[in-house]
Amino acid sequence: MTADNTTNAILLAGLFCLLLAAIIALTDFILRRRSLKRMYDMIQSAIDGTFQANNFDESLHAAVESKLGEYLSASETQKEKVSAEQDKIKTLIADISHQTKTPIANLLLYTELLEEEEGGENSETVALLESQVKKLDFLIQSLVKLSRLETGILVLHPERNEVLCLLKEAEKQYAVKAREKGLYLHVCAEEAQGVTACFDPKWTMEAIGNLVDNAIKYTRTGGITVRVRAYELFVSVEIADTGIGIAEEEQAKVFGRFYRSMAVSDEQGVGIGLYLAREILRQQSGYMQLASETGKGSVFSVYLPVD
Repeated sequence: MTADNTTNAILLAGLFCLLLAAIIALTDFILRRRSLKRMYDMIQSAIDGTFQANNFDESLHAAVESKLGEYLSASETQKEKVSAEQDKIKTLIADISHQTKTPIANLLLYTELLEEEEGGENSETVALLESQVKKLDFLIQSLVKLSRLETGILVLHPERNEVLCLLKEAEKQYAVKAREKGLYLHVCAEEAQGVTACFDPKWTMEAIGNLVDNAIKYTRTGGITVRVRAYELFVSVEIADTGIGIAEEEQAKVFGRFYRSMAVSDEQGVGIGLYLAREILRQQSGYMQLASETGKGSVFSVYLPVD
């Protein structure tokens, strides 16, 4: 064999090896792609809620797919259990809400009758009883609202609305209460003219109402100002008061469920309003900020998304 023939044989062998390697690589790529596609389809069907376990062969890729199938089947089972538990919670909350309405209404009626019959002899005791019944009613209603939000029973429906409607409703609901306490409630309605944001009117008003009510409750002199600031991505509704303020070390805690500062222990409340307000905003892709200084009042800023 001549040198040229040897060279040609080596080249042919090299080309054959390259071709074989290319075929092997292409085959492996196709098999991997097919396997990944099957896994992708399995995961997508699990997300869509249509996943069903199939029979797999004994190859390594199929073994991986089989394990993934077992995991997704277990996830579906867990999902069904969670759904069943949520249904039980929904039924329980509905029962609590229904079963407590009549007894509380009757207790309030009886206290009114006692006030009329006693003729002032035990008026202080009757007034205290009425106050506690109203507090119990407020607590139960707040817990029911919160539970419905957290378990998804109540779903918020945010859509584009004028922010002015929130300010007008806040003034309508709380102006009298502020005046009775000798405070002013100044709503800067002109700032909200033409300003829109994406929110659920009913529940967002619930959140803002909690903040205005708290401001009135913890303000002794001066008053409350509600104003609007429009930004590129959010619209801010600010509730500023001239109240007692919140110490820096407590500002993160006040949003906790049932948290109440020792500084306001003599005021009525159950410590759920701020938690509920923040939860309402969170479910609408909004958020809340607090700026406060002890003795100089607080500013709670509610941020509602523009879109």
